[in-house]
Amino acid sequence: MYIGIDAGTSGLKAILVDEQQHVLADRTVRLSVQSPQSGWSEQDPEQWWKALLEALDGLKNDAPHAMAQVKGIGLSGQQHGAVLLDAHDQVLRPCILWNDVRSDEECLDFEESFPQSRAVCGNIAMPGFTAPKILWVRQHEPEIFKKIRHVLLPKAWLRFKLCGEKIEDMSDASGTLWLNVGQRRWSDAALNATGLDVNAMPRLCEGTDAAGTLSTTLTTRWGMERSPLIAGSAGDNAASAVGLGAVNTGDAFLSLGTSGVLWCTTDRFRPNTNSAIHAMCHALPHTWHQMGVTLSAASSLAWWAEINHCDVSTLLSELPDHIERPSRALFLPYLNGERTPYNDGHVRGAFLGLDRALHRAELTQAVLEGVAHSFRDALDGLHEAGSILQSADVIGGGSRSRLWISILASVLNLPLNRLSHGEQGGAFGAARLARLAVTHDTLSTICTPPLRAETLVPHPGLVEAYAQSQERYRAAYPLLRDISTADHGVPHHAGPHGHHYGHSYGRRTDH
Repeated sequence: MYIGIDAGTSGLKAILVDEQQHVLADRTVRLSVQSPQSGWSEQDPEQWWKALLEALDGLKNDAPHAMAQVKGIGLSGQQHGAVLLDAHDQVLRPCILWNDVRSDEECLDFEESFPQSRAVCGNIAMPGFTAPKILWVRQHEPEIFKKIRHVLLPKAWLRFKLCGEKIEDMSDASGTLWLNVGQRRWSDAALNATGLDVNAMPRLCEGTDAAGTLSTTLTTRWGMERSPLIAGSAGDNAASAVGLGAVNTGDAFLSLGTSGVLWCTTDRFRPNTNSAIHAMCHALPHTWHQMGVTLSAASSLAWWAEINHCDVSTLLSELPDHIERPSRALFLPYLNGERTPYNDGHVRGAFLGLDRALHRAELTQAVLEGVAHSFRDALDGLHEAGSILQSADVIGGGSRSRLWISILASVLNLPLNRLSHGEQGGAFGAARLARLAVTHDTLSTICTPPLRAETLVPHPGLVEAYAQSQERYRAAYPLLRDISTADHGVPHHAGPHGHHYGHSYGRRTDH
């Protein structure tokens, strides 16, 4: 038996998995987020700990016999958060979360202090990452900064509470901007740029390593026959990839959640910061990944439903089963800015090409297509970084729409797989990592892909039409950028290919 724990932003989920990888029991505990000021997002780590205890107490109540047989525990969780500990391992302040945007200016300071950061860390400095948060604390809360002895990510802090050791896996460490991602070790130069050194960092491990043992007190509390091993585990996206079996070079998935992710597993470190592609370590040894991000995926459709005072299912029911041609309208889904390829947190979206002949269904189609065009930007960024995808699984709430997946397949010119039962999420991937840490089974044995209901292939008659729409979509960005930055009073910043981007905002990738 194995336990997988996924500590997200809005909730903590724990599952109990047997040797056949069947989920025997699951518990979810809701979490709250505090926003003391506009753009700030914080949580008290003790809230996570209470939620974890409640969830595992629940698993014991639901399946006491299975709980007694648990051999390993895996952790997944929201990335980038900064848990600051003093010399006595006490939390110094609430954790600054992945979606907190207060450290915009500190991102510029970090890259000025460490000019090689993008090449070494594989990512553009963004407020979502951990390092700029520490610079903000140093600037605005100097008394707290002076007391910092250790910085842990949320998952690592929960591990510390479970076993008393400060350990972090490579995938989660990649989201700090302190890791030399290619060499899979802490970067002294990156740490120096934030006034820290390696002594403040947890010990690094791979996600499949045994990295701690559950304390005797908690082993007794949950009725376990022996103290389970705790796996090195993974950040949320990497854990989801393990759960989906995306463990070999070229394996890919598209997450059509509130925000969107296009993931590709790689055999080496391949950064492409020019297109705001994230390049990070996978949770598996000698394995990395690339990731393109769109900030408003399914949330674009949810917004359009709110505007129309109806639900999403009503909007989708008005569409045909098959698309004959692209919508005459064009939708730019920049409701919260855009990540890939622009890294622009200030640009805002638009409908273009409106006329009186258009009706609601065609505008709904434009929303689906606009999100697909955003994913195409991500796909092209992956191509520029050397990854050529052959197909991808589709997960997330938006994957329930067969029509949307069909549109995506034609816009991306890529076969896409619908899953039979949806994805299991980060908790399931964490449970798989727990098993690998205990048994040392092969990846091919444990990390199998989910059952696929069907594969939707690009429609030959739409691929070229959507390619033309993609050109119009990209041509609209500079105009929207200029309008949006003028409204916000934001200066442009020179970017790749002659673009001038606004500052970026951070995000989480749990979908």
